Amino acid sequence: MFRRRLTLSLAALLSVVSVGIIHAEPLDKPVKSDALNCVRPNFRVVLDVGHTVKSPGAKSARGADEFDFNLRLAKQIDHALLEAGFAKTVLMVTDGRANQSLYARVARANELSANLLLSVHHDAVPNSFLEKWDYNGKSERFSDRFKGHSIFVSDGNRDPKDSLLFGSMLGRQLKARGLEYTPHYTEKFMGRWQHSLLDPDAGVYRYDTLFVLKKTQMPAVLLEAGSIANRDEELVMASPERQQLISAAVVEAVDGFCAAQSQKPALQVAQLSKTRHVLSAHSHRRTRERPAAPSTSVSQSNSDIH
Repeated sequence: MFRRRLTLSLAALLSVVSVGIIHAEPLDKPVKSDALNCVRPNFRVVLDVGHTVKSPGAKSARGADEFDFNLRLAKQIDHALLEAGFAKTVLMVTDGRANQSLYARVARANELSANLLLSVHHDAVPNSFLEKWDYNGKSERFSDRFKGHSIFVSDGNRDPKDSLLFGSMLGRQLKARGLEYTPHYTEKFMGRWQHSLLDPDAGVYRYDTLFVLKKTQMPAVLLEAGSIANRDEELVMASPERQQLISAAVVEAVDGFCAAQSQKPALQVAQLSKTRHVLSAHSHRRTRERPAAPSTSVSQSNSDIH
């Protein structure tokens, strides 16, 4: 999950990038919930599939693309949420190059007026930690030094407290299923990728400049489900058993977060919904008014891509 600074034209990017939405309404099924105050059919989760086909993210120890891991896990989470009665769940798959897709995925998520965004990724390591090995007659790179998941939130999000709340709920649900987070992001040797650990029990880190967390207008969390640079963990992350385990943790965390949100005063919820609608409408209007190919660029030097 290692990023470079970006300097791009927002107008030009939105004109060339498309976002695919996979959204399936389940058949009539009983809605089960331990959180009695959570109205699951009304609660919308956007599952953001990290990276794109054209910019597939990190390479695994065996040469597979991170995007493929992200898509498989996100589909399993989507299925689990729909089965649990979260009928408005949206699986968001973005097209285009990495930098381009960031603006499109953020704009689309904001237009959906979601209650929560979960961006699904798989981790790697800095290039300096990679070693070479031969796999199926081909030279690949790996690092068995780290393993485990990590969760990130941004203080730049318009709702950082609720972002942290969901991140902590998710981390505890993963922990309850025997999964451990990786602590190496707190170490000095991580350099520019060193991050503060906000919740040592749940494995939630602060990463303020992550674009998809910073620019979305709802609570947002990025999950690094595990390290695919680690040869053993890559195999585990590809297994249906691990994907189902993570999906179950997500469902329980979403259910608890939904219940917590339902306890907010009605006026506060209404004001938040109105604010999101105004911001979305403003963004959509500005998109329509932009020239097709502006010659100047907008610097986004304080935001990181993933």
